[in-house]
Amino acid sequence: MEHHYVQWREDGCVRSARWGAAHRHLVAADIVVAGDELRAEQAMSLARRNRAVLWRGDYRNARQLLAAVKRRLDRRPVPHDGTPADAFHQYRRATADRAHIVSRVLIELGPGYHLDLPHAPDVSQACLQAYGPATERLVTPLSELLGVLGAHQWRRRGVRVPVLGERIHPHYGVFAPTRQEYLDLVAAAPWPRATTAFDVGTGTGVLAVLLAQRGAGQVVATDIQARAVACAQDNVDRLRLADNIRIEQADLFPPGRADLVVCNPPWLPAVPTSELDAAIYDPGGRMLRRFLYGLSDHLAPGGEAWLVLSDLAERLGLRTRQELTEMLATAGLCVADRLDTRPRHRTRHQSDPLAEYRTAEIISLWRLTSPVRGHCPRYRP
Repeated sequence: MEHHYVQWREDGCVRSARWGAAHRHLVAADIVVAGDELRAEQAMSLARRNRAVLWRGDYRNARQLLAAVKRRLDRRPVPHDGTPADAFHQYRRATADRAHIVSRVLIELGPGYHLDLPHAPDVSQACLQAYGPATERLVTPLSELLGVLGAHQWRRRGVRVPVLGERIHPHYGVFAPTRQEYLDLVAAAPWPRATTAFDVGTGTGVLAVLLAQRGAGQVVATDIQARAVACAQDNVDRLRLADNIRIEQADLFPPGRADLVVCNPPWLPAVPTSELDAAIYDPGGRMLRRFLYGLSDHLAPGGEAWLVLSDLAERLGLRTRQELTEMLATAGLCVADRLDTRPRHRTRHQSDPLAEYRTAEIISLWRLTSPVRGHCPRYRP
């Protein structure tokens, strides 16, 4: 893996350390050293000039500074002029700008992820899980370190999944199953007596576990991300389902065919900015298209596919329902049925320019089959 380094001047010397964050583009052009005397407005002013602060004060004060910066940013109105799609893109630009400013407060970690600041917690185990072993000094945004610590707690405690009656333990960089409406749909869909199943884009492995519980004797779960593969394998091993579920790193489908193929792809056709974002954003809807167009080659005769998809992209004008139905037709797939539900999560504050569309969102499970003697049965939505 290629590493990147940052430099700064401190105590009359030029110092350097490896950049520890996941994104190279977050590296500041200029780093200044500061501590407890720094105020939120000063930090924000430095960030707008593409300068970052390497924190040398009390750890608790660094967290308070970051919280103060976030509060000031949250009070800024997000523009939402034009079409719903315009509002979406404006919102993403505002979110990216917010992330840029928040990421300008930096923390230095010593070898073994030692954080040498007053009142600092032991972050070594959390960082080891997220990044792997490190013998060099690292500099990383405090916001990312807090994300690593939060992910460590998620991984340790797990997320309760009622339809499984079990906990799923997400890893850093893998989308946690906190929104579980899609799991309820998969649990409620009529079971097609499938003995083999593919879970494409498995993430934490939660859908693979659910398919095994529902009756699939052999499940193959795939993901393109190595983090997700390790996470899914960890969950399968925890639940003692390794005899029923095989985890593979693959770009979409594993080899062969299955009686049931399930996919919960990213719901919004936009460019992700992180590995975690890739669970939400699918540039140009490429993954969705590739899944649909390759599906017939991986369905066993008489098999069925379950596509779980939100209509938020349609409500935002990022994709139309006609585009989706045309993709299904081009892929030679029939819609046997569609199950719908509404999100249970609390919508954002009304100042969120997308609140109106999130409130109206519907999540659907599309039951897809191959034509019988060249014809699709009539589907009544």
